[in-house]
Amino acid sequence: MAFLKDDLLERIHSRAAKYDEENTFPYEDYEELKEAGYYRAFVPKEYGGEGLTLAEIAKEQTRLAKAAPGTALGINMHQIIVGLGRHMVARGDMRGEQILRGAAAGELYGFGISEPRNDKVLLGSLTEARPDGKGGYSFYGQKVFTSLAPAWTKLMTFGEDSASEDAPKSVFAILDRENGGFSIADDWDTLGMKATQSNSTLLEGAHADEDAVLARQDPGPSLSPVFLGIYGNFEILLAATYAGIGDRAVEIAVETVKKRRSVMNDAPYSDDPDIRRIIATAAVEMDGIHPHIEHISNAFEALEDRGFKWLPQLSAVKHRSAEAALFSVQQAVRASGGSSYYNSKELSRLYRDVLAGLFQPSDAESTYSGWAAMLLGPKSK
Repeated sequence: MAFLKDDLLERIHSRAAKYDEENTFPYEDYEELKEAGYYRAFVPKEYGGEGLTLAEIAKEQTRLAKAAPGTALGINMHQIIVGLGRHMVARGDMRGEQILRGAAAGELYGFGISEPRNDKVLLGSLTEARPDGKGGYSFYGQKVFTSLAPAWTKLMTFGEDSASEDAPKSVFAILDRENGGFSIADDWDTLGMKATQSNSTLLEGAHADEDAVLARQDPGPSLSPVFLGIYGNFEILLAATYAGIGDRAVEIAVETVKKRRSVMNDAPYSDDPDIRRIIATAAVEMDGIHPHIEHISNAFEALEDRGFKWLPQLSAVKHRSAEAALFSVQQAVRASGGSSYYNSKELSRLYRDVLAGLFQPSDAESTYSGWAAMLLGPKSK
C-alpha cells in the first residue's frame, strides 16, 4: 500500500511549475509532507516512526519524483540521513538513535557533504574540524549543494581533524540550526532542480557537542556504519528519485502522442511506428531499473556481507538509474515534438531537472573506475 496519498501528490504536482519558475523553496510541499508523516515514514516504529523499509521508502521517492522532482530530491536528503541512523542502529552503533528520534519528533535533516573543488567527496574533507577538548568539534569550511538550505533544522556534515595526535581523522557530526555558526549564500541560480534550494553553506565555527558526533575515523573508503550508511542510502534513494523522473517522462510522451494528430497521415501520432518505437525503448529502459533498486535495497537492509564490493555495486544502481532517466526524458522529447521545447511544458522542466543526475555522486567516471578496480585490481602504475 502506498504511503503518500494520491491527492497529496496531485497538489504537489500542481505547484511544481511555480516553484521552478520562481526559483523558490516549496514550503507548502514540506508542510504537507510533514503533516502526512513523511518526515518520520522511514523511522522504525519502535522509535516513533511509520516503519517503512528501504525498498518501500524508495518506491515513495519514485512516486514523489514523478509529481515534483525538486521537492523529491530535497526531501530525499532527509531520508538519506534517516537511513543512516537506521543503518547505524542495525549494526549496533547506537549513536544513530538520535537521528531516528529527531526525525520522529519532526526534525528535517540536511546533507552537508559536498565541497567546491573536492572530488574526494565522502573520502576526505577540506573542511576543518577543530576539537574542543571535550569530545566535540567546531567546523570551518564551505559546503555546496546543501539541499533544504532554507528549512533544515539539523545538518549532517563532516570535516577533517588535523590537530589531534592521531590525525588525520574524518569527523561526522550533526549540527543544530539553532546553535548558529554558519551562513547560507543566496547562490542557487541553476539550470534545474530549483525547488531544492541547495544553497552553499559557510561553516564558521558551527559546533557539535560530543554526543552529536557520529563517528571519527580514518579518511578514505570504509565499511564502517557511518560511511556505508551514508553511501548506501545516498546511492539507492538517489536512484529511486531519478527513476521517478524517467517514469513520468514516459507517461507524458504516451499522453501527448495520443492527443496529437498527423496532418499528413490523418492519424494520431500514437499510430506512427517510429514514435511507438521511441516510446517503447524508453519504457523498456526504465522497466529494468525498478527491480534493480528493489533488489539492492533489500540486500542492503538485510546487511548482506559483500565487503568492499558494496561500493561499486551501490554506485552502479545510481548511475544506471540516472542515465536511464536521462535517456527516457530525451526519448519523450523526441516523441512529443517541438512543443516540449517551451519552458511552460513539463517535459522541458523534467529535462532540466534530470541533468543534475550526471553530476551527483557517483558519476560515470567514478562508477566505472570502481568496477574496473573490483574486476581487474589496482593499476600496475
